[in-house]
Amino acid sequence: MEKTANYFGATLLILLALLASDSRGSMAQWIPASATFYGGSDASGTMGGACGYGNLYNDGYGIKSTALSTALFNSGSSCGMCFQIVCDASSSPWCRKGTSITVTATNYCPPNYNLPNDNGGWCNPPRKHFDMSQPAWETIAIYRGGIVPVYYRRVSCLRTGGIRLTINGRDYFELVLVSNVGGSGVVSGMWIKGSNTDWMVMSRNWGMNWHSLTYLNGQSLSFRVQTDDGQVKTAYNVAPSTWKFGDTYATSIQF
Repeated sequence: MEKTANYFGATLLILLALLASDSRGSMAQWIPASATFYGGSDASGTMGGACGYGNLYNDGYGIKSTALSTALFNSGSSCGMCFQIVCDASSSPWCRKGTSITVTATNYCPPNYNLPNDNGGWCNPPRKHFDMSQPAWETIAIYRGGIVPVYYRRVSCLRTGGIRLTINGRDYFELVLVSNVGGSGVVSGMWIKGSNTDWMVMSRNWGMNWHSLTYLNGQSLSFRVQTDDGQVKTAYNVAPSTWKFGDTYATSIQF
């Protein structure tokens, strides 16, 4: 009984210390999970991924990123979420005590049903698991540990600069990647408007890519973005009439 009390007491003290020192707004309570790492010591292997982001530096996320297990990924609708993660030092000797890190969901960690949930199949349902970039993971844990128990909570995303929009596709198909989104971090709705059209609803294609099926070549483009907490921002004429597929435009709006 005394050992159990000490276990929970140590964990509680760590979390209370983080809460007291953390100025970032909490959007959820602490939840137990586990965490591994991938992508190499320079995080080069984390670029791209199931959320549609390309170079994570250009898209505003850097090395503080993570892939999510099926239980957290939510078919891509969790892309862009920010999570504060702390290693459970009361359960693992591999934790760096008193540290935490905030990471952005940029990728999917697929299940491996050939391995059991507790021995290699870390991303198998129903496990809540973070496969973090190696530099991010090593902020809270020691490399030799490989996998550690953690606590996490969703937090608000802090971004530098405005939301970025990358326009891909061709002619009657505009595929727009939305990145560097602050606040909630998660885009739940998109609209597009050409200089000669009304506002049109866009559909989620995959990850944080949204598409429109209208010929908009030669028109300046405006975009309206809604996050999953209901906030809406509008960027007027962010892409000039000379825009080209493959171009990225930084807006002056942010959540």
